[in-house]
Amino acid sequence: MSRLNNLHQALNQQFGESAVALAYDELTLTVAADQWQTVCERLRDDEAFKFETAVDLCGVDYLTYGVGKEGQTEPEPLFPQRYAVVLHLLSLTHNWRLRVVALVANNEFPVINSLIDVWPSLNWYEREAFDLFGIVFEGHPDLRRILTDYGFIGHPFRKDFPVYGNVEMRYDPEQGRVVYQPVTIDPREIIPRVIREEDYGIGR
Repeated sequence: MSRLNNLHQALNQQFGESAVALAYDELTLTVAADQWQTVCERLRDDEAFKFETAVDLCGVDYLTYGVGKEGQTEPEPLFPQRYAVVLHLLSLTHNWRLRVVALVANNEFPVINSLIDVWPSLNWYEREAFDLFGIVFEGHPDLRRILTDYGFIGHPFRKDFPVYGNVEMRYDPEQGRVVYQPVTIDPREIIPRVIREEDYGIGR
């Protein structure tokens, strides 16, 4: 716990208390998108942090996050920016971990600097975030799809992407090749939604 407190204090001194959040014994640092690469270089090189290893990077879509929560008067999401990039770091020197979050400014065309030059191990993670969320990592040397087909249209992890997709693939014996066609599956909910009263199960 003392290590966590030490890291917390060091982050507060360097980036300000408003940028650092502690919850469930985990620290999260929120960074402006235009400072993303600069801050990450400091986290790697500064002796007070020494995060030599990037464990994971992923995208997040906050499209309707928080809409309809208790106490909310307007049906607006909690975040003005729709997309975020989340990075998990590990310091082998100090034996501590940190989550770094950057909200990407442009909802229509989300772009943020690549961290390939900071941690080369993030190469495929950035490609995955690009493929699934459509987040463009500027400066990435080979930003191609990595999980979907090269001809795939759209980004499957965006919250407005259809569950069944837009097209399906099948083999056409007449043409002797694989072809794409509009999805023929009717969208339906196969899991019933169960709404229980507030005190359900209490005292039973």
